[in-house]
Amino acid sequence: MIQVHHLHKRFARKVAVEDVSFTIPRGEIVGYLGPNGAGKSTTIKVLTGLLVPDSGAVTVGGLVPWKQRRQHVARLGAVFGQRTTLWWDLPVQESLALLRHIYRVPAGRFAENLAHFTELLELGPFLGTPARSLSLGQRMRADLAAALLHDPELLFLDEPTVGLDVVAKERIREFVRAVNAERGVTVLLTTHDLGDVERLSRRVMMIDVGRLLFDGPLAQLQAQYGGERELWVEFEQTPARSDVAGLRVLASCGPRLRYGFRGPAAEPIARVTALAPVRDITVREPDIEATIRRIYEGGLLHTPS
Repeated sequence: MIQVHHLHKRFARKVAVEDVSFTIPRGEIVGYLGPNGAGKSTTIKVLTGLLVPDSGAVTVGGLVPWKQRRQHVARLGAVFGQRTTLWWDLPVQESLALLRHIYRVPAGRFAENLAHFTELLELGPFLGTPARSLSLGQRMRADLAAALLHDPELLFLDEPTVGLDVVAKERIREFVRAVNAERGVTVLLTTHDLGDVERLSRRVMMIDVGRLLFDGPLAQLQAQYGGERELWVEFEQTPARSDVAGLRVLASCGPRLRYGFRGPAAEPIARVTALAPVRDITVREPDIEATIRRIYEGGLLHTPS
């Protein structure tokens, strides 16, 4: 769906994107991560056709975004957390009807999509409400419907859950998962909310100072740069000893112990269960937010100069 080869973009004396290459197959959801000013927005603007790169080759669905922009944008959907595509003083339903004409969506298909999205996103209670009177969560749900009414092949999501409460975030994540599974929509997600990444993406790309520093499974990022995994154990009774080879005791309270370890869990579990009878045992993964923070603060992905 997306092919980017040796993308370069500079503004005045500042390099925004330097030699970035990646491909995204159709139907994949990819998290695109990086601190502010890393190059995420520049990449997205090139992919949408808003910016022309200085050099490199980019195609999206076989089209060059800035050369075939009219055809290109007709196949895109975009939701930007800080902006809206709705008309401020119009009821949501009228904004969606206007977008139907802009994208030339057949009446039958528009009605079908609107009904489906109204059900999935629970739009019914505020379809008649002007955009200016919507809560942030309602506006984001309406913007998602607006972005997908014309059946785009590719959806750009930029901070889609920013400022939302837990319930609203989960509703939006469920909707994105649904349209990806049901319609095969390719999704490129840029966010600072690592919950979005954990719930939606198996693959992440990380960019900083204009360079793509990691591209791979989220699990690999965790394995390479995350902290210890934890084994939470509740024994039948307090064991005579708590030390286990290859594990680090993190906390102990009677029969409940918490161990830290790295690598696969099978061997640590076998060693712990051999120590004494176990009532309950749970493996907890490293916190992804802490992992990303360690990477940024410690420069772990930067290669030595």
